[in-house]
Amino acid sequence: METFLIRALQLVMSLSLLVMIHEGGHFLFARLFKTRVEKFCLFFDPWFTLFKFRPRNSETEYGVGWLPLGGYVKIAGMIDESMDTEQMKQPVQPWEFRAKPAWQRLLIMVGGVVFNFLLALFIYAMILFAWGDQYIPVSQAPLGMDYNETAHQVGFQDGDVLISADGVSFERLGGDLLTAVVDARQVTVLRQGEEVSVYIPDDMMDRLLADSVRFATFRMPCLIDSLRSDGPAALAGIQVGDSITKLNGQQVAFYDLREMLDQRRQAEAELLLSPGVRSDDGNLTAHGDSLVRANRLIEVTLYRRGVQQVVEVALDSTYLMGFSACTDTKRLYPVVTKEYGFFASLPAGVALGVQTLKGYVGQMKYLFSKEGAKQLGGFGTIGSIFPATWDWHQFWYMTAFLSIILAFMNILPIPALDGGHVLFLFYEIVTRRKPSDKFMEYAQMTGMALLFILLFWANFNDILRFFF
Repeated sequence: METFLIRALQLVMSLSLLVMIHEGGHFLFARLFKTRVEKFCLFFDPWFTLFKFRPRNSETEYGVGWLPLGGYVKIAGMIDESMDTEQMKQPVQPWEFRAKPAWQRLLIMVGGVVFNFLLALFIYAMILFAWGDQYIPVSQAPLGMDYNETAHQVGFQDGDVLISADGVSFERLGGDLLTAVVDARQVTVLRQGEEVSVYIPDDMMDRLLADSVRFATFRMPCLIDSLRSDGPAALAGIQVGDSITKLNGQQVAFYDLREMLDQRRQAEAELLLSPGVRSDDGNLTAHGDSLVRANRLIEVTLYRRGVQQVVEVALDSTYLMGFSACTDTKRLYPVVTKEYGFFASLPAGVALGVQTLKGYVGQMKYLFSKEGAKQLGGFGTIGSIFPATWDWHQFWYMTAFLSIILAFMNILPIPALDGGHVLFLFYEIVTRRKPSDKFMEYAQMTGMALLFILLFWANFNDILRFFF
């Protein structure tokens, strides 16, 4: 419950900021061109408003709605979410949106998108200034990667170190790496000290979407962080800071070790069912005792201060070695850190924002595939991308990413979105003929219907994923 509340709070805070900035962009351009804004509302307010006020001598009412699906500014003389068609039947007034030149109306409509994109660039820049840029070079991951089932099917093996895609070297794990993999003809990996080529099928992204499990994750080294004093590991002489690399001569990462010990436990259960292992009174025979002891004896290869050692660990009946492994990435992996001064962070933030936008736009084409449509998510999916514990770095990073998404989605040429209005304005500028109010009314209604269908589908997918 606590995790849900933390994520929900982050989601509401992030969306509130993004909506305020987006609608603020429309508001400021409208006021710049002396266009009357009748209402500025955070969230939607059908039937009633949670809070509202109008400053003295102000034409604008400010309010907070109860439906947290966005927000709006009601601009006089414009067909928008309010569907105020009665106003459009009145004579045109000089302060109305429809009375302004097309180029001014165009700037008013793109103001929200521009402000969202500028906000994302600013947040990215401040993240780099405050925290720097930290990442793990994938080519230097000590144990390589673990891959999902789709990757295994096309030829990747757990432990492969990602080197390059079509000759272009990988730098870090993320969306850019995934795009490079699915767009490549062949990916080069380092496998047991040798470079191996993996050929990528044309439908790689569709198969990955169907898998719905992350393409690759770093294999976690087994670095001893703490020991139980009476546990098998401590009794065998293993110490805090030791790094376990092999069990019985087989290379292992942390999760491999747990799996191998589980297999040993299952093997003992099968041994105890074998003939001659137990006597008539149910106790182990000498032969059975010998088999069980041999099954519980594990040869462990470890590194201690750079020196390899081999010890034998006698497991007890729980088949647990009695230690906790380190999960701090800074201790487990070769983390690269780039620091930025204030002025250096500004162009770096712009570059990061542009790169993020390009990556998101490049992946939009997969949304129109069957598997891509299944992956579409609503507020549950958006909330899940925030960390389960409060982390300001991740909060601001995800807020910047959502601001990029909001800017791009709003500029799509769909009626009811800013991009739909922009499309009609371009039509007016080119043809010198303004679409009729009745056409704009029908277009707005059609666009809103499409958006509600999309919203329903996205959140329906969330429900299916939650229960199934």
